[in-house]
Amino acid sequence: MQRVRPLPGYLIQRYQGWKATRYKDNQAWYRHLAHEGQHPRAMVICCCDSRVHVTAIFGADQGEFFLHRNIANLVPPFEPDGAQHGTSAAVEYAVTSLKVAHVIVLGHSNCGGVKGCEDMCDGKAPELEDSSSFVGRWMDILRPGYERVKDIKDPETRTRALEKQAVIVSLENLMSFPFVRDAIAEGNLSVHGLWHDIGEGEVEHYSAEADDFVPI
Repeated sequence: MQRVRPLPGYLIQRYQGWKATRYKDNQAWYRHLAHEGQHPRAMVICCCDSRVHVTAIFGADQGEFFLHRNIANLVPPFEPDGAQHGTSAAVEYAVTSLKVAHVIVLGHSNCGGVKGCEDMCDGKAPELEDSSSFVGRWMDILRPGYERVKDIKDPETRTRALEKQAVIVSLENLMSFPFVRDAIAEGNLSVHGLWHDIGEGEVEHYSAEADDFVPI
């Protein structure tokens, strides 16, 4: 571990500023969270993209959201095959242990992971086709969504449609988890699909009735 280095100075300064201000002003609340454990109302599955600031979008405080980030906000299908499934484990923990009332899948505009999937499926990213590509194999989850939009002629429209398919495919895959289906059937859980336009600050939600995304 000799190559592990201390934090950069600017991060240390930011931490010290947080400890002296926000933490100090809310010390009782932080201690409450530490001692009482977490009781989030919702799980949010969102992209790793640094531009997607979920807690800011919804004005959430510590302890309100159980957040899980991955490339392109994807949920894989239920596959108990003994492999390591970080997203599946997070969903299981949120639904069966934390008893969240909502699972929200949040996609976004200009998603690099989605664009990578589109390029891979178009034959323009051979490096992602390689079996050693973690990103490529992860983006295989979205191939069914690509098949639904591949015939759209306008490139920008097709990419945006695939971004929304990343949400829809994930919602479909969520329903393959028995404990998710059971919690919904019992009235203890609801699932939601959202898409966020980063530049415009807009959020759309998936409407099952319209089978489309509509503005909130």
